[in-house]
Amino acid sequence: MAGNLESLKSTIGSGLLSFPVTPFTADGAQVDLDKFSAHIEWLSSYPAAALFVAGGTGEFFSLSPDEVVETVRVAKQVSGKTPIIAGCGYGTPIAKDLAQRCEKAGADALLLLPQYLIGAEQDGLFQHIKAVCDAVSIGVIVYARDNCILQPKTLARLADACPNLIGFKDGHGDIELLTRICVTLGDRFTYIGGMPTAEVYAKAYLAAGVTTYSSAVYNFVPEQALKFYKALRSGDTARVDDLLKRFYYPMIDLRNRKRGYPVSIVKAGLRALGRDPGPVRAPLTDLTAAEHDELKAIIDNAFGEMKAA
Repeated sequence: MAGNLESLKSTIGSGLLSFPVTPFTADGAQVDLDKFSAHIEWLSSYPAAALFVAGGTGEFFSLSPDEVVETVRVAKQVSGKTPIIAGCGYGTPIAKDLAQRCEKAGADALLLLPQYLIGAEQDGLFQHIKAVCDAVSIGVIVYARDNCILQPKTLARLADACPNLIGFKDGHGDIELLTRICVTLGDRFTYIGGMPTAEVYAKAYLAAGVTTYSSAVYNFVPEQALKFYKALRSGDTARVDDLLKRFYYPMIDLRNRKRGYPVSIVKAGLRALGRDPGPVRAPLTDLTAAEHDELKAIIDNAFGEMKAA
C-alpha cells in the first residue's frame, strides 16, 4: 500500500491537474451522467496527471452525497489510466462516510475540502483531517483555503499520524506561509496550486516549490492549458506571459464581475465551444448572454475560432 501511495503522489506531482465540471440537465435537477461520462472521456484523452471529480469547479457544495459517489463511479469507468480524485468534505461524520463510499466507488484518492461553515483551531483541524484519513486506505489531499488554513506544525503532526495523507493543495494564496510549508515538509507531500484560475499564480507558486496546479480552463481548452503548463515548467517566460496577457487576464477580468463566476465561467467556456454542460446550480448564477459572447470572443482572440472536438 505504501508503494502505491508513493507512486500516486509522484504521478499527481508530475503534470497538470484539472477538476471537471459536473453537467446537469437543463433544469439543474439531475446530474447528466451521459454528458459527464463523455466529458471525462474527452479530458482523459489528454495527458492530465489526474482529474478531481466533484471538486470546487465540479460544484461539490451543491451535489448530494449520492451524486458525488455516482460521479466517481462513472468517472472511473471511462478515465482509463488517469487517476480519479474524489471531492470530500462537510462535518467529520459526513466526510468520513463520504470518503468510504468514494473509496468503494473506485476513487484513487480524496480531495478533502474545508469543513462546513465554521472556523476551527489547529487541533480541531488536525482531528478532523486525521479522522478522514483514518477512515480510508486511499490517498488524501488536504485543501487549505477559506476556513481551513493549516500551519506547518499542524501539517507536520498530520504527516506523522497519517501515512496516507499524500498532498497539500493551497487555495489561500499566502506565499510566505506556502513557502514555509514547502521548506518545512519537503518531499513528504505533493504540493498543488489551488487558487482560482491557478495559471495567474503559477510562476510565484513554482518558485515556492509547487510543481503543479489544478487548471479550470483545461475543461474547455485542454490543449492550450497543457501548452501553458509546458511553457511554465520549461522556463519559457515569454510564452507564459503572452498567454497571460492574451487569454488569462481578460478572462479573469470577466470572471471577477460577480461572485461565483470562477465556477460559472468554466461551464460558459464549454458552452461557447459547443459542449453545453447545463446550468450551474443555485446559489450560483450563470453568465449572461452578453457575457457568454464576451468569453467566446476572448477565446477566439487568444486561440483562433475553436469548435468542439
